[in-house]
Amino acid sequence: MRTPVQIRNPRFSFHQKLYASILATFLLFAIPLALFHLQRERIFRIELLTTELQACNSRLADQLEQTEWNDSLIQHVCDAFHYPDLRITLLDRTGNVLFDSKAEHLEFHGDRPEFIQAMHEGEGVSVRRTSNTMGKPYFYAAKRFSNYVLRASLPYNSVLRNHLKTDYTFIFFAAILVLILLIFLYRSTQKLGRTISQLRDFAQAADRNQSIESDIRFPQNELGEISQHIVGMFHNLSETRDALMIEREKLLTHLQIAKEGLAIFSPDKKEITANSLFIQYLNLISSKPVDAAESIFQLKELNEINQYIQTSFKKNQFFGQVQRQSTQIHRNGRIFQVQCIVFTDLSFEVSISDITQNEEESLIKRQLTQNIAHELKTPVSSIQGYMETIVNNPNLPKERLLGFVERSFYQSRRLSELLKDISTLSRLDEAPGFIEMEPVPIRPILDQICMELQLEIEQKQVRVQLHVEPSLIIQGNPSLLYSIFRNLMDNALAYAGENIEIVISCFRNDKDRSYFSFYDTGAGVPEEHLQRLFERFYRVDKGRSRKMGGTGLGLAIVKNAVLLHGGSISAKNRDQGGLEFIFSLQKH
Repeated sequence: MRTPVQIRNPRFSFHQKLYASILATFLLFAIPLALFHLQRERIFRIELLTTELQACNSRLADQLEQTEWNDSLIQHVCDAFHYPDLRITLLDRTGNVLFDSKAEHLEFHGDRPEFIQAMHEGEGVSVRRTSNTMGKPYFYAAKRFSNYVLRASLPYNSVLRNHLKTDYTFIFFAAILVLILLIFLYRSTQKLGRTISQLRDFAQAADRNQSIESDIRFPQNELGEISQHIVGMFHNLSETRDALMIEREKLLTHLQIAKEGLAIFSPDKKEITANSLFIQYLNLISSKPVDAAESIFQLKELNEINQYIQTSFKKNQFFGQVQRQSTQIHRNGRIFQVQCIVFTDLSFEVSISDITQNEEESLIKRQLTQNIAHELKTPVSSIQGYMETIVNNPNLPKERLLGFVERSFYQSRRLSELLKDISTLSRLDEAPGFIEMEPVPIRPILDQICMELQLEIEQKQVRVQLHVEPSLIIQGNPSLLYSIFRNLMDNALAYAGENIEIVISCFRNDKDRSYFSFYDTGAGVPEEHLQRLFERFYRVDKGRSRKMGGTGLGLAIVKNAVLLHGGSISAKNRDQGGLEFIFSLQKH
């Protein structure tokens, strides 16, 4: 059995997690890029200020080549660069201060970082170094010349800070673009997240076998179209699964109510399904208790079937054809038909049928055929003998000739009655569904029978009592209902004796069934013959029965006609003497 997947509702939706992951990835790249840009902007402004200060140094050096050092020269250069707080320092190549526009008697400057850098690289810069002389921070730019070093500096005050301040216009513009992008990204991921959430809810409902709407609407995008196809395929599969489940239930129901034991096995001989009758039959075949269908492979009684299965497996690998084999097993007085079918996928079915009754019925039919032939042979042989005597002796006396003719007529009548009874039984056995039924009043049938047999009833001094209401009506076939009571009456008149009573009564009426008693006060029947009275051609006293002219089929016709009318019949000896038949007939 498939273990259901446990899908829990997450704390954050797929859309939120997707948006957060994309946002984190974007910020992971955007923030360093912005910081890098800000740093580059600051460096650019420092480099720009450095360039201006170095230009000031270069211009001052050009002026020194043309004139001597004086305050007016310094002021002229400062005015040219619009830096009123510009400080100019002149140093020799060893670091001694030769002149400073803002201070006097300065100490040795050879250890200043901008001086050291200028001596090594030609130019040096200190962005925010506190001056030991002035006691406040300055921006220094030094430049080395052939005989001296010029250093221009500006106090690092609010004016300079504003000058070096980064321009955030680009950052603001970029932020606006990023915000727009994030809004667009949010809406896009929201649609994607909605589709995924719908798919998740669909998967949860499908896993829990809950009802799922067939008209789920997904967003109009590629994933939505794919999701719509998935839901459509699921509904098609669900309909197919439901149809298969219905067919499976039908098959399992059929297996359980089947009149044969059935079991289906996988290619590795594992039971797929088996009905209770299969296990029951296995226990009847096996010499020891069996509790599983797979036990069939260990039963020595079924070695032939097991060998056939192995052989069929090998053949199917090459030919891919359905294989079939059957065998009969005689066990405990019963006959079982075992059949095995191996399918092309190497699964196979084993069926066990109890054919004991079929074999018995076949034997009975063979015996019946022999009995019919024997019963027909007697009157035919008699007629043939009498006719042959008459033909071979044309001068027979009239009295003997008339005797032979009467005997031939009697045998021909007996033969006619026998053929009529055989025809009636054949009609009951082979085509009961074609016998027409109609409402039939029973009392007129009984009155007609009594009238037809009036002469014989009087000769044998038989008293007939009828306890059947004239209003009693049975839904049945008139001819067969007549045969039931006529054969019972003929049987009583023929074998019960003389000076007796025959009583026919309907002793109970239910809503859909009537119960009848037919008894005589005659000699009755020995107990050992009671259970066989309704067998075809069975005679209690064979010699006496043939002498009385019976066909041996009367009570068999009675039983089959009663069964056809939805009833049952049984016979018993009465304590007061005589034979009684108890039977029922269905009204509707």
